[in-house]
Amino acid sequence: MAHWMRFDHEGSVGFGTISDGAINVHVGDMFESPKATDVLLALDDVVPLLPAPAGKMVALWNNSRAMAAKTGQSEPEEPLYFIKGNGSYLPTGGVIRKPTTYDGKVIFEGELGIVIGQVCRDVAESDSNEHIFGYTCINDVTAIGLLGRDPSFQQWTRAKSFDTFGVFGPVVATGLDPITLSIRTVLNDQERQHYPVSDLFFSPGRMVSAISRDMTLHPGDVICCGTSTGVGSMRPGDIVEVTIDGVGTLRNRYDDK
Repeated sequence: MAHWMRFDHEGSVGFGTISDGAINVHVGDMFESPKATDVLLALDDVVPLLPAPAGKMVALWNNSRAMAAKTGQSEPEEPLYFIKGNGSYLPTGGVIRKPTTYDGKVIFEGELGIVIGQVCRDVAESDSNEHIFGYTCINDVTAIGLLGRDPSFQQWTRAKSFDTFGVFGPVVATGLDPITLSIRTVLNDQERQHYPVSDLFFSPGRMVSAISRDMTLHPGDVICCGTSTGVGSMRPGDIVEVTIDGVGTLRNRYDDK
Protein backbone atom coordinates (compact mmCIF):
# COMPACT_ATOMS: atom_id res chain seq x y z
CA MET A 1 0.00 0.00 0.00
CA ALA A 2 1.18 3.53 -0.79
CA HIS A 3 -0.15 7.02 -0.16
CA TRP A 4 0.48 9.41 -3.04
CA MET A 5 0.17 13.16 -2.71
CA ARG A 6 0.90 16.25 -4.76
CA PHE A 7 2.30 19.33 -3.08
CA ASP A 8 3.73 22.81 -3.44
CA HIS A 9 7.20 23.29 -2.01
CA GLU A 10 8.66 26.78 -2.21
CA GLY A 11 6.71 27.51 -5.37
CA SER A 12 7.40 24.22 -7.14
CA VAL A 13 4.81 21.48 -7.65
CA GLY A 14 5.88 17.91 -6.94
CA PHE A 15 4.51 14.53 -5.98
CA GLY A 16 5.57 11.51 -4.02
CA THR A 17 4.70 8.90 -1.43
CA ILE A 18 4.26 9.49 2.30
CA SER A 19 6.12 7.51 4.93
CA ASP A 20 6.93 8.31 8.57
CA GLY A 21 5.90 11.95 8.29
CA ALA A 22 7.95 12.63 5.17
CA ILE A 23 7.42 12.63 1.42
CA ASN A 24 9.68 10.56 -0.80
CA VAL A 25 9.71 12.80 -3.87
CA HIS A 26 9.19 11.09 -7.22
CA VAL A 27 9.64 12.27 -10.78
CA GLY A 28 7.98 11.40 -14.06
CA ASP A 29 4.30 10.50 -14.45
CA MET A 30 2.45 9.50 -11.29
CA PHE A 31 0.32 7.06 -13.29
CA GLU A 32 3.04 5.51 -15.42
CA SER A 33 6.27 4.21 -13.86
CA PRO A 34 7.10 7.13 -11.54
CA LYS A 35 10.68 7.07 -10.25
CA ALA A 36 11.71 7.67 -6.65
CA THR A 37 14.46 10.18 -5.93
CA ASP A 38 16.70 10.58 -2.89
CA VAL A 39 14.81 13.74 -1.86
CA LEU A 40 12.77 13.63 1.35
CA LEU A 41 10.53 16.52 2.42
CA ALA A 42 8.82 16.93 5.78
CA LEU A 43 5.03 17.12 5.51
CA ASP A 44 5.08 20.33 7.55
CA ASP A 45 7.25 21.97 4.87
CA VAL A 46 4.81 21.54 1.98
CA VAL A 47 1.34 22.76 1.03
CA PRO A 48 -1.00 19.89 0.00
CA LEU A 49 -2.49 20.15 -3.48
CA LEU A 50 -5.11 18.01 -5.18
CA PRO A 51 -3.64 14.51 -4.86
CA ALA A 52 -4.15 13.80 -8.57
CA PRO A 53 -4.18 16.09 -11.61
CA ALA A 54 -7.87 15.45 -12.13
CA GLY A 55 -9.61 15.68 -15.46
CA LYS A 56 -13.33 15.05 -15.09
CA MET A 57 -15.24 14.13 -11.95
CA VAL A 58 -18.13 11.69 -12.40
CA ALA A 59 -20.43 11.47 -9.37
CA LEU A 60 -23.14 8.91 -8.60
CA TRP A 61 -26.63 9.47 -7.24
CA ASN A 62 -28.74 6.82 -5.50
CA ASN A 63 -25.94 4.34 -4.91
CA SER A 64 -26.59 3.61 -1.22
CA ARG A 65 -29.00 0.99 0.05
CA ALA A 66 -29.51 2.84 3.33
CA MET A 67 -30.16 6.17 1.62
CA ALA A 68 -32.50 4.57 -0.92
CA ALA A 69 -34.50 2.96 1.88
CA LYS A 70 -34.76 6.29 3.70
CA THR A 71 -35.83 8.29 0.64
CA GLY A 72 -38.05 5.68 -0.97
CA GLN A 73 -35.83 5.06 -3.99
CA SER A 74 -35.53 1.70 -5.73
CA GLU A 75 -32.28 0.04 -6.77
CA PRO A 76 -31.17 1.49 -10.11
CA GLU A 77 -30.51 -0.84 -13.02
CA GLU A 78 -27.40 1.13 -14.01
CA PRO A 79 -25.29 3.86 -12.38
CA LEU A 80 -27.05 7.22 -12.26
CA TYR A 81 -24.46 9.97 -12.50
CA PHE A 82 -23.65 13.58 -13.26
CA ILE A 83 -20.46 15.53 -13.96
CA LYS A 84 -18.94 18.11 -11.61
CA GLY A 85 -17.16 20.98 -13.36
CA ASN A 86 -13.38 20.80 -13.15
CA GLY A 87 -13.25 24.39 -11.90
CA SER A 88 -14.86 23.21 -8.66
CA TYR A 89 -11.91 21.15 -7.38
CA LEU A 90 -10.50 21.90 -3.93
CA PRO A 91 -7.78 20.09 -1.92
CA THR A 92 -7.68 19.34 1.78
CA GLY A 93 -7.17 22.48 3.83
CA GLY A 94 -8.90 24.71 1.29
CA VAL A 95 -11.93 26.80 2.19
CA ILE A 96 -15.32 25.80 0.75
CA ARG A 97 -17.02 29.06 -0.26
CA LYS A 98 -20.71 29.84 -0.21
CA PRO A 99 -21.77 30.94 -3.72
CA THR A 100 -22.56 34.63 -4.13
CA THR A 101 -25.47 33.82 -6.46
CA TYR A 102 -27.21 31.41 -4.10
CA ASP A 103 -28.57 32.02 -0.62
CA GLY A 104 -29.94 28.62 0.31
CA LYS A 105 -28.74 25.48 2.07
CA VAL A 106 -25.31 24.04 1.21
CA ILE A 107 -24.71 20.43 2.27
CA PHE A 108 -21.74 18.09 2.71
CA GLU A 109 -21.67 14.53 1.34
CA GLY A 110 -18.86 12.25 2.44
CA GLU A 111 -17.91 9.63 -0.16
CA LEU A 112 -15.27 7.25 -1.44
CA GLY A 113 -13.49 8.44 -4.58
CA ILE A 114 -11.97 6.24 -7.29
CA VAL A 115 -8.95 7.64 -9.15
CA ILE A 116 -8.41 6.22 -12.62
CA GLY A 117 -4.85 5.24 -13.54
CA GLN A 118 -5.10 3.99 -17.13
CA VAL A 119 -7.17 4.91 -20.16
CA CYS A 120 -10.40 3.03 -19.63
CA ARG A 121 -12.81 2.38 -22.49
CA ASP A 122 -15.49 -0.34 -22.62
CA VAL A 123 -13.78 -2.33 -19.86
CA ALA A 124 -15.20 -5.55 -18.43
CA GLU A 125 -15.90 -5.54 -14.70
CA SER A 126 -13.37 -8.35 -14.24
CA ASP A 127 -10.66 -6.11 -15.72
CA SER A 128 -11.64 -2.80 -14.12
CA ASN A 129 -9.21 -3.04 -11.19
CA GLU A 130 -6.31 -2.85 -13.64
CA HIS A 131 -7.51 0.64 -14.58
CA ILE A 132 -7.95 1.95 -11.02
CA PHE A 133 -4.92 3.74 -9.61
CA GLY A 134 -6.27 4.14 -6.09
CA TYR A 135 -8.81 5.68 -3.75
CA THR A 136 -9.37 9.04 -2.09
CA CYS A 137 -11.83 10.90 0.15
CA ILE A 138 -14.59 13.03 -1.35
CA ASN A 139 -16.81 15.82 -0.07
CA ASP A 140 -19.42 16.24 -2.81
CA VAL A 141 -20.65 19.69 -1.76
CA THR A 142 -24.12 20.61 -3.05
CA ALA A 143 -26.28 23.74 -3.22
CA ILE A 144 -29.24 21.50 -2.53
CA GLY A 145 -31.91 24.15 -2.94
CA LEU A 146 -31.08 24.57 -6.63
CA LEU A 147 -31.83 21.03 -7.71
CA GLY A 148 -35.60 21.43 -7.98
CA ARG A 149 -35.95 25.19 -7.89
CA ASP A 150 -36.95 25.36 -11.54
CA PRO A 151 -39.68 22.72 -12.10
CA SER A 152 -38.75 22.41 -15.78
CA PHE A 153 -35.11 21.41 -15.22
CA GLN A 154 -33.15 19.82 -12.38
CA GLN A 155 -29.94 21.81 -11.99
CA TRP A 156 -27.46 19.07 -11.10
CA THR A 157 -24.48 20.66 -12.84
CA ARG A 158 -24.98 24.10 -11.29
CA ALA A 159 -25.81 22.79 -7.81
CA LYS A 160 -22.70 20.60 -7.74
CA SER A 161 -20.13 22.66 -9.65
CA PHE A 162 -19.71 25.98 -7.87
CA ASP A 163 -16.08 26.89 -7.23
CA THR A 164 -14.71 24.83 -4.29
CA PHE A 165 -17.59 22.26 -4.38
CA GLY A 166 -15.49 19.35 -5.74
CA VAL A 167 -13.41 18.56 -2.65
CA PHE A 168 -11.06 15.58 -2.61
CA GLY A 169 -7.87 14.36 -0.98
CA PRO A 170 -5.65 14.37 0.99
CA VAL A 171 -3.94 11.48 -0.85
CA VAL A 172 -4.58 8.70 -3.30
CA ALA A 173 -4.12 5.37 -1.53
CA THR A 174 -3.13 2.34 -3.59
CA GLY A 175 -3.21 -1.35 -2.78
CA LEU A 176 -6.54 -1.28 -0.91
CA ASP A 177 -9.56 -3.55 -1.13
CA PRO A 178 -12.33 -0.92 -1.37
CA ILE A 179 -15.09 -3.26 -0.21
CA THR A 180 -13.48 -3.39 3.25
CA LEU A 181 -13.50 0.41 3.64
CA SER A 182 -15.95 2.67 5.44
CA ILE A 183 -16.59 6.40 5.18
CA ARG A 184 -16.92 8.61 8.24
CA THR A 185 -17.98 12.26 8.07
CA VAL A 186 -17.57 14.56 11.08
CA LEU A 187 -19.03 18.06 11.33
CA ASN A 188 -17.50 20.17 14.11
CA ASP A 189 -16.38 17.06 16.05
CA GLN A 190 -19.81 15.39 15.75
CA GLU A 191 -20.06 12.24 13.66
CA ARG A 192 -22.75 12.63 11.00
CA GLN A 193 -22.03 9.74 8.64
CA HIS A 194 -20.45 6.33 9.08
CA TYR A 195 -21.22 3.71 6.45
CA PRO A 196 -19.43 0.85 4.66
CA VAL A 197 -18.61 0.69 0.97
CA SER A 198 -20.40 -2.66 1.00
CA ASP A 199 -23.67 -0.68 1.40
CA LEU A 200 -23.32 0.66 -2.15
CA PHE A 201 -25.48 -0.83 -4.92
CA PHE A 202 -22.59 -0.62 -7.39
CA SER A 203 -19.13 -1.71 -6.30
CA PRO A 204 -16.16 0.37 -7.48
CA GLY A 205 -15.24 -2.21 -10.11
CA ARG A 206 -18.77 -2.38 -11.45
CA MET A 207 -18.99 1.43 -11.56
CA VAL A 208 -15.79 1.79 -13.53
CA SER A 209 -16.88 -0.85 -16.02
CA ALA A 210 -20.34 0.64 -16.56
CA ILE A 211 -19.17 4.23 -16.91
CA SER A 212 -16.35 3.22 -19.27
CA ARG A 213 -18.97 1.88 -21.64
CA ASP A 214 -20.53 5.34 -21.84
CA MET A 215 -17.39 7.48 -21.95
CA THR A 216 -13.63 7.07 -21.99
CA LEU A 217 -12.02 7.53 -18.59
CA HIS A 218 -8.50 8.95 -18.45
CA PRO A 219 -5.72 8.85 -15.84
CA GLY A 220 -6.59 11.25 -13.05
CA ASP A 221 -10.34 11.15 -13.62
CA VAL A 222 -12.26 10.76 -10.36
CA ILE A 223 -15.46 8.82 -9.72
CA CYS A 224 -17.41 9.83 -6.61
CA CYS A 225 -19.16 6.67 -5.42
CA GLY A 226 -22.26 8.32 -3.92
CA THR A 227 -23.20 9.01 -0.33
CA SER A 228 -25.37 7.50 2.39
CA THR A 229 -27.60 8.83 5.14
CA GLY A 230 -26.47 11.61 7.45
CA VAL A 231 -25.74 14.36 4.95
CA GLY A 232 -26.45 17.80 6.34
CA SER A 233 -26.11 21.52 5.93
CA MET A 234 -23.02 23.59 6.70
CA ARG A 235 -22.87 27.01 8.31
CA PRO A 236 -20.05 29.55 8.01
CA GLY A 237 -17.16 28.53 10.22
CA ASP A 238 -18.05 24.82 10.20
CA ILE A 239 -15.27 22.24 9.84
CA VAL A 240 -16.05 19.11 7.81
CA GLU A 241 -13.81 16.03 7.94
CA VAL A 242 -14.23 12.97 5.73
CA THR A 243 -12.15 10.04 6.95
CA ILE A 244 -11.52 6.67 5.34
CA ASP A 245 -9.25 4.32 7.29
CA GLY A 246 -6.33 3.40 5.09
CA VAL A 247 -6.71 6.60 3.07
CA GLY A 248 -6.70 9.52 5.50
CA THR A 249 -8.76 12.57 6.44
CA LEU A 250 -10.02 15.29 4.12
CA ARG A 251 -10.49 18.42 6.24
CA ASN A 252 -12.01 21.71 5.10
CA ARG A 253 -13.70 24.77 6.53
CA TYR A 254 -16.88 26.26 5.09
CA ASP A 255 -17.23 30.03 4.93
CA ASP A 256 -19.37 32.72 3.31
CA LYS A 257 -16.49 35.10 2.61
